Amino acid sequence: MDISSEMIHSLLPLFMVTTLGISVFVVGIIEGLAESTALIVKVFSGILSDYIGKRKGLAVFGYAMGAFSKPLFALASSTGIVLTARLLDRIGKGVRGAPRDALVADITPPYLRGAAFGLRQSLDTVGAFLGPLLAVALMLLWANDFRAVFWVAVIPGILAVTLLFFGIREPEQSKSEKRINPIRRENLQRLNTSYWWVVIVGAIFMQARFSEAFLVLRGLQAGIPIALAPLVMVAMNLIYAVSAYPFGKLSDRVRHTRLLAFGLIVLIAADLVLAHSNHWSTVLAGVALWGIHMGMTQGLLAAMVADTAPADLRGTAYGFFNLMSGLAMLIASGLAGLIWDRFGAAMMFYTGAAFCLLALVGLAWQPARPIAARIILSNQTPPK
Repeated sequence: MDISSEMIHSLLPLFMVTTLGISVFVVGIIEGLAESTALIVKVFSGILSDYIGKRKGLAVFGYAMGAFSKPLFALASSTGIVLTARLLDRIGKGVRGAPRDALVADITPPYLRGAAFGLRQSLDTVGAFLGPLLAVALMLLWANDFRAVFWVAVIPGILAVTLLFFGIREPEQSKSEKRINPIRRENLQRLNTSYWWVVIVGAIFMQARFSEAFLVLRGLQAGIPIALAPLVMVAMNLIYAVSAYPFGKLSDRVRHTRLLAFGLIVLIAADLVLAHSNHWSTVLAGVALWGIHMGMTQGLLAAMVADTAPADLRGTAYGFFNLMSGLAMLIASGLAGLIWDRFGAAMMFYTGAAFCLLALVGLAWQPARPIAARIILSNQTPPK
């Protein structure tokens, strides 16, 4: 599914700006709405997966929505159709996201949870760099025919749904276990201060990390040809894929807040490099730093949610976490597009660095024992 999605997403900002004549501000709004919608929808799918005690059915439905939204991109002739297709695609991502993360947490031993989420991020990202790479090859082959590439992207999407439906078996749930309503007051009160601190830090973090669509536009601004611009996403996702699993394993051995702080520092460095120069080599250096920061932080935040939430409320916990992150992403991407249009790309990246500093301040205000359970578990040794 990532191959399918990234074939389109790596080209979509260029398609909107060059073919449909959409401003960068509108691109930012569309990207912000799309990504935030995916994160917001996760709250409902997460709650539902906890209530019914099943994960796979929701995941299949979400992946199917993503697959069957792909033809709309190839048919798009206006901003409205692009927005509709983008929202349908991201709603599908939102439906499947929290149940999938909860399933990973359910089946993974606590002392390997950081490594498990890191590995999942790495495998996710393999498709995220193969997709843009395939898009570049087809754009060169077909003389920048965006729509033809979008039609090809339909194929791996359908294959992904087929594989999930027939190839994945969900662990059996205990029939004697009584299902509860996860949004009842007494259940929500079980999501304690440590969990909500992770939610708040994650939301501030998303303000600092706007849509990757701006990285592609920065590459185009640096003189990279349209057909080769998706290589920006290839470079970022390759480094992301390579780094996510090692940093995930590292998170099982070090304090989460410390590793997250280092990730924010790397993001600040990426923003400063991207703001400094329009030369393609400098842009790629900034993109590489961006990929390292993604590898350090994305699986880490997912593990932090799992460690601070009760096992029977993990779907709900991921849902609320992604709700707040989604709202922050919407604001961040819209603001980034507005700043780009009004003040230029450099100022947009400087603003991102400023939000990183704010997130670092948030890390310093953690509760007295924000991840006490995680510290205990990380000191345990695997069973013989």
